[in-house]
Amino acid sequence: MSNPIRIAVLGATGRMGRAIIQAAAQNSQVKLAVALDREGNPLLGQDASALAGLPASGVLVTDSLAAAINDFDVLIDFSRPEGTLAVLPLCLKHGKGLVIGTTGFTPEQKAELGAAAKQIPICLSANYSIGVNVTLRLLELAAKTLGDDYDVEIVEAHHKHKVDAPSGTALRMGEAVAAGLGRDLNDCAVYERYGNTGARDGKTIGFATIRGGDVVGDHTVMFLGDGERVEISHKATSRMNFSNGAVKASAWLSGRTPGLYEMRDVLGL
Repeated sequence: MSNPIRIAVLGATGRMGRAIIQAAAQNSQVKLAVALDREGNPLLGQDASALAGLPASGVLVTDSLAAAINDFDVLIDFSRPEGTLAVLPLCLKHGKGLVIGTTGFTPEQKAELGAAAKQIPICLSANYSIGVNVTLRLLELAAKTLGDDYDVEIVEAHHKHKVDAPSGTALRMGEAVAAGLGRDLNDCAVYERYGNTGARDGKTIGFATIRGGDVVGDHTVMFLGDGERVEISHKATSRMNFSNGAVKASAWLSGRTPGLYEMRDVLGL
């Protein structure tokens, strides 16, 4: 059996970081090698596995990617766009693969990641859940079949700590629907409605955002026709769905040729 892929986890002390460490402990293809978090984090120097509720592994939380650059093969990042872009130059310089679950990138930031993917393998996905990625295929099929006779609205709900809206998953769902309809989401998305908005434009795709409590992630896409409504939903009750997928992606990504991949590539969808 080949040696396990050594992974680094950025944001190791956060909710997703701890879930990823738990998922890595259950996957024989990978091993936790580096745990990273921001400078000044009060948990620096503590055992990352112990913080995740596991037996101590000896991997201590550090704030220096440069000092640990030779200790891992793939970096898993579920931080924020600025955190991703801060580690990108070192990963580029040393040929490290990146699994990115961060959302909220601007078009310019996405272009920067796309340029980097010409030199290193990057898996960039709004959602690493297997169920969500199957849902994306269903949405594209539904949009192609139902066509322009159905209005499309996307409703998403997340916990009160989420800082970007709509969620990356909701946007990815919008892209899947738009692709099925032969549209560009940038041209047809409606993110806000207030006051006298006038009649609905049938060529638009609407988004509604809910924030509150501890909702892990709920997404519903509605295809609303005259006399019937089709709803396709995905509801997450645990972050382990995302973390298991991200760990699976890191094992798949290691050794790949440079390129910008998605979770659908990992799953063969």
